[in-house]
Amino acid sequence: MKNDVENGNSTEFGNVNKAFEDDSGQQDIQLKSSQLNGVPIVAATTDKTKLDGATDAEENVSAGQERQQWSNGIEFLMSCIAMSVGLGNIWRFPYTAFKNGGGAFLIPYIVVLFLIGKPLYYLEMAVGQFVSGGPVKVWVLSPALKGLGYGQMFATIMVLIYYCSLMALTVFYFLQSFASELPWSTCAEEWDNCFDSKGAEGNISDAANRTGYKSSSELYFYKYVLHEPNSIEDGIGAPDWRLTLCLLFSWISIFVVIVRGVKSSGKAAYFLALFPYVIMVTLLIRGATLPGAGQGILFFIEPQWGELLNPEVWYNAVTQAFFSLNICFGTLIMYSSYNDFNHNVYRDAMIVTTLDTFTSLLAGCTIFSILGNLMYELGIDDIQGVVQGGTGLAFVSYPDAISKFDAVPQLFAVLFFLMLYTLGIGSAVALSGAVITVICDSFPNLKYWIVALATCIVGFIGGLVYVTPGGQYILTLVDFYGANFTVFILGTIEMIGIAWIYGVDNLCNDLEFMLGKKMGIYWRLCWGVVTPVLMLVILVYSMVIMKPETYHDEPFPTSAYAAGWILFTFGVIQLPFWALLVIFKRRKGTFLETMESAFRYSELWRPRDNRKYKEWKDFKEKKTRELEQFLRHESLWEKIVRIITGNSPLRSRLDESSSVQTKY
Repeated sequence: MKNDVENGNSTEFGNVNKAFEDDSGQQDIQLKSSQLNGVPIVAATTDKTKLDGATDAEENVSAGQERQQWSNGIEFLMSCIAMSVGLGNIWRFPYTAFKNGGGAFLIPYIVVLFLIGKPLYYLEMAVGQFVSGGPVKVWVLSPALKGLGYGQMFATIMVLIYYCSLMALTVFYFLQSFASELPWSTCAEEWDNCFDSKGAEGNISDAANRTGYKSSSELYFYKYVLHEPNSIEDGIGAPDWRLTLCLLFSWISIFVVIVRGVKSSGKAAYFLALFPYVIMVTLLIRGATLPGAGQGILFFIEPQWGELLNPEVWYNAVTQAFFSLNICFGTLIMYSSYNDFNHNVYRDAMIVTTLDTFTSLLAGCTIFSILGNLMYELGIDDIQGVVQGGTGLAFVSYPDAISKFDAVPQLFAVLFFLMLYTLGIGSAVALSGAVITVICDSFPNLKYWIVALATCIVGFIGGLVYVTPGGQYILTLVDFYGANFTVFILGTIEMIGIAWIYGVDNLCNDLEFMLGKKMGIYWRLCWGVVTPVLMLVILVYSMVIMKPETYHDEPFPTSAYAAGWILFTFGVIQLPFWALLVIFKRRKGTFLETMESAFRYSELWRPRDNRKYKEWKDFKEKKTRELEQFLRHESLWEKIVRIITGNSPLRSRLDESSSVQTKY
């Protein structure tokens, strides 16, 4: 998808950048529109400007300041894999695929992966690397939109805190797996209407078919581990001391990994990225050899073609791709900001997004092979009776299946929960790193390890609410209102801000300079039209079909929904709040001049290295002159071709004319 000619700098997909410095570094070249035969052209004029509206923190992190970098590109790649391949691949994708057409779900999933997932993943990597700044600082490309960074950080904090509570549950189950008999395999005396997860096939089948009976694995999770109340109206209770210790261990683990920034997390990434695959393959081999495994995998991959016409299936495919890749949480921007300026993020983006899909399929086959065996043991024909989504899959269905293993079930339980913990810490390290980077970018005089320690302490204290008996009720609300829904809205605006306000031509020129290759038609079309339009359509559709969140199919009280909407409002309101603040600081002249000043990129949108900055400035000036030449002479058809492909047929004609003149 490489083009052989240079891109133009047009306004069709967004506003043309207005500020380029001259060779002295003291002046801007402001691009002003004029008219020639009804076609806007760009003329370069010089005008003294300053960093109008830039904060002191932004000034402090401008070019020239030392910034950590990855020791090598492999550490960055491994960190991205550890971040993107997380718990969602294990317990969300298999269940989502199963509920949305099985193998047929792969068609919409792969389509949206190519139209939304890959373009957005590559885009976030690229902008973070270009400006060498975190999720807030990157919005010097359009200062009025910096609230997007703060809103995403709010959502990231929400996810990080409850994510670590899930890791605490994983630690608890991991420790319990060393018992001589798996504690969830048999019923406790005080549990009514319970049947042993471990037992003779006939007994299990008889009990399972009795109305109102539950497996010991399910009751162990909800009654022994969580002590969950019947309703959130009964109160959430006090933190469980056992889970509190597990939560503390999880945060200590995170601190150890991130204490030295990417210098320490990069080293840990090798283990965090690769070890889960060793366990996953081991479990798949074991699962595939169990009776009924083939039937379970068949349930997972057998296509239900009629589901392709269901718009909700496509919506679920988009949300799965969106959140599986961990995009729009600021983590990708943060990680890529520590790259060398010319690092090949295109290659890494393609590797990680492809590997993430492969991992989801591998996890699906692994999980459903085990569930197929559980279905066989229970003597039932419908896997619906044994499969659950989310935490139910990780802490009920899978432990239930492991308890029936004849040979050393403890070993496979240890491996499974160790894999979950490793996947969890890889994502948690990235989430916490994004928060720390925003703070350090804003207050560069703070020591990194102190900020990391403070983040972990605050995260631990905030996470105590999730290790209470009613913690899962709170998690369900926060996950939707404070994280998923908020991030999707902010992510849609992020895509629009970069593609339509900063402009696809400007973006492609910057990436061409940074990576040394032109952006092909696929990227230009996705960034300029397909991805933002699809995300807008999906956002509107999600609002139309939105239903109140439930837990165990039971609605929350009105006060809980009100609290959820307050969380959502706090995250989203960051955008208009910071936009109005920037507009107020930059007010001058007419309303349009003020808006232009607030939304056009500042002088801090630039390569951090001064030498690269000088080269980039010259490169942009060259592009400006070329665009002026094209706009003066190209036909309407040539203009359309240039907008879509980044190539101008006029260049070929001009080159041919120049070649003929040189020859004669």
